[in-house]
Amino acid sequence: MAKEKILMTKIVVTGTRGIPNVMGGVETHCEELFPRIAKLGFDVTVIRRSTYVHDGLTEWHGVKLVDIPTPKKKAFEAIVHTWRAIWKAKSLHADLVHIHAIGPAMLAPLARLLGMKVVFTHHGPDYDRDKWGFAAKTMLKFGERMGCMFANDVIVISNVIKDLISRKYGRTKNVHLIYNGVPQPEICEYPEYFEELGIEKGKYILGMCRFVPEKNLHHLVQAYVKLKKDGRLPNDIRLVLAGDTDFEDDYSKGLKEMARDNCVVLTGFVKGRKLHSLLTNAKCYCLPSSHEGLPIALLEAMSYKLPVVVSDIPANEEVNLPAKDYFHLGNVDELADKLATIVAQPTQRIEYDLSKYNWDKIAEQVAEVYRSLMSR
Repeated sequence: MAKEKILMTKIVVTGTRGIPNVMGGVETHCEELFPRIAKLGFDVTVIRRSTYVHDGLTEWHGVKLVDIPTPKKKAFEAIVHTWRAIWKAKSLHADLVHIHAIGPAMLAPLARLLGMKVVFTHHGPDYDRDKWGFAAKTMLKFGERMGCMFANDVIVISNVIKDLISRKYGRTKNVHLIYNGVPQPEICEYPEYFEELGIEKGKYILGMCRFVPEKNLHHLVQAYVKLKKDGRLPNDIRLVLAGDTDFEDDYSKGLKEMARDNCVVLTGFVKGRKLHSLLTNAKCYCLPSSHEGLPIALLEAMSYKLPVVVSDIPANEEVNLPAKDYFHLGNVDELADKLATIVAQPTQRIEYDLSKYNWDKIAEQVAEVYRSLMSR
């Protein structure tokens, strides 16, 4: 009987903007994880923010989808959405609410009060992100505290985060280190798309992430401009920035203006064949960010065997790349030098050990957290 109860466990997921095809680390994480959780015999519902999804889906790969209206204001949307999602979970008779990210975790006590068990996945200390003001940072820190204090189980995606919550909150019981995963690469060509962008195979540096301050894409553009001015970059090597922003602000506007002024290729949000073709044919990938949980975009670039240049922040260092692949955060000259070294060499592909980032293995680890919690 116990096994039958576990197999029928009803899980409601909140904290993500939505799946599928919504850009963001948490969104990619949920898109990969929850279809696999559903296949393992769990009843999974993901609550989506209606402002980000316009596909009319009610189910996707075995995962039920419920859309809830949310004010599209970055200061309020996560909290308002999570409040509504938890009440929705109660009306759906959920056994367990799985909350992603520290802002939404503020409402872990509400879910417990309503009689549901809570798993909280800590994707990183978002209050370190440059985009947040003092009030938002304070709320995010409060959310982290509530998640760590009131969730039955906490999943962390890196040792950096595991050490953080142990140090700050003394939370060590029912804490599980489960890494982000990386999907199998889909090697492909898309010559028509490359012609549209005006780029050639093997002749572009790729930056792939959201256009927010902590990703430091402006440093990548500055390094690219420096290399061109110094004559250290062949004329046919381009910089491609794949991504955009959820909220157009002064930073994203300034970044796009800087990019256009320097002949940088802007693709906007891309998924599927377009993204896979960009990853298949890049000269290298660069992630100059000041904040990450465990960077899915970096792991994805590594799955395509791309040479990479990344900032030396703890989350990136945890991936254990060779020392030559790191540059000191914010040092544009050093970043430019490392890019120049890669560009000067014949195009290469590198075999990385990504065995611990296998999504099937990760899904089984998360399922075991659910099983253990439901049996307690």
